[in-house]
Amino acid sequence: MSPITNLLVLVGYFLVLVFISWVSGKTADKTSFYNGNRKSPWFLVAFGMIGASLSGVTFISIPGWVNATHFGYMQTVFGYLIGYVVISQVLLPLYYRLNLTSIYTYLDKRYGTNGYKTGAAYFLISRVIGASFRLFLVAGVLHLAIFKPLFTSFDFPYWATVAITILLIFTYTTKSGIKTVVYTDVFQTTFLVLAVVLTIGYIASQMNLSFDGLISALADDPNTQIFHWDWKSNNFFWKQFVGGAFIALVMTGLDQDMMQKNLSIKNIKSAQKNIYAQMVMFIIVNIVFLSLGALLYQYQAFANVGEVASSDQLFPTIALQHASPMIGLFFILGLVAAAYSSADSALTALTTSFCVDFLGFESKRPTDIKTRRLVHLGFAAVLFFTILVFKEINNDAVIKQLFTAAGFTYGPLLGLFFFGILTQIKVKDKVIPVITILSIALTWFYYTYSPQWINGYKPGFELILINGCITFVLLALAKESNEKVKLHAEPKDEVDILDNEI
Repeated sequence: MSPITNLLVLVGYFLVLVFISWVSGKTADKTSFYNGNRKSPWFLVAFGMIGASLSGVTFISIPGWVNATHFGYMQTVFGYLIGYVVISQVLLPLYYRLNLTSIYTYLDKRYGTNGYKTGAAYFLISRVIGASFRLFLVAGVLHLAIFKPLFTSFDFPYWATVAITILLIFTYTTKSGIKTVVYTDVFQTTFLVLAVVLTIGYIASQMNLSFDGLISALADDPNTQIFHWDWKSNNFFWKQFVGGAFIALVMTGLDQDMMQKNLSIKNIKSAQKNIYAQMVMFIIVNIVFLSLGALLYQYQAFANVGEVASSDQLFPTIALQHASPMIGLFFILGLVAAAYSSADSALTALTTSFCVDFLGFESKRPTDIKTRRLVHLGFAAVLFFTILVFKEINNDAVIKQLFTAAGFTYGPLLGLFFFGILTQIKVKDKVIPVITILSIALTWFYYTYSPQWINGYKPGFELILINGCITFVLLALAKESNEKVKLHAEPKDEVDILDNEI
């Protein structure tokens, strides 16, 4: 495909997103950016959250990862189901009962100002890291597929590609925020999944595989092995399964980015339907992605594609250089969809958290639009510079870097929330920042030295659980008195009450 064609596809896709933003923003008010006026349809949120959960990391890295870990990632996905049940039955009722806009407001009610600000700060750090990794991967492909070959007379800078990518996201989210993101996510998830399904169909046709033949080719492929029982491996079943449960808890249930969409649904029952629908779709979509990975490696041998520099480049190389123009077109669409579906909600959530948790936004006294847009622009700049830093230091598979970073930054949130939920112990609020830093340091110590201590054992997704447990224990040791903490729900305004009654 020519870079001009790719650019036209990108422009057309972007114009559709702007149109969706314009339509959804016609009825927006000052609070629409933060909670979508609590009117988001649960089934649209469920489908759209698939795209936001998968992102560009899954779109490119998971298929390429199959050769190293086989279908072992499904062990993590099965663990996600446990996490989603806890989110539905424990966290969502808590958030709705307290009528939260930012979920970290709970920490203020439970611990005090220091615990509150610490938890919100860890979210900002975690989400900046996660969103930047995702955009870093996608910007690299866009740079090679569109912008660099388009400007052959000079070396088009990578930073300019990153700037364009983030500017597009900023443009269509700056007015209505989550009210727009709920609908753009549906559009983007559709293209993300369609790109993968069409690529599978193309590979099957080139290899003369019927549907039954396709299933047989996957069943006979050693890469489709799901369960792994070598306890030293970071692909060990229980490590992946338990780690997956806690990853879902912290990266969905304790993440403002993901929960902001749930909290834009009008009531708890509909929000729980959203979670259970997402569970089912998440299993199906991940099986499809992993199947694509196995087929990509089969097609690599079948078509003599040759070696690629890294596993992350397998899907882009085949789609853009060895497949039909239509597959290349839908690869670009799927890639853009993957990037935008996670980054747009991340940018919105970062803005929401900062406005609510650090600027004192309240549902009955929202920050002015000018201030909110300046914050939105500020976080767009933060993502830009963070991506450039990752460009300089990246030397491993992006997905492994993402989850390793999340293991250190989300762990304290896990400990803070579940100590607060499972106990009524009052903690010395002023020592909470020190506790979380100490927890991260001890987790890093375990991560660095456990292979030496435990006969070559490789730490993996269990880092989040270990980090959270350390935080939990340290909070218990920081007990202030025998006084118990009790939380009371915030009274809802008349509009919310009327919506629920209707």
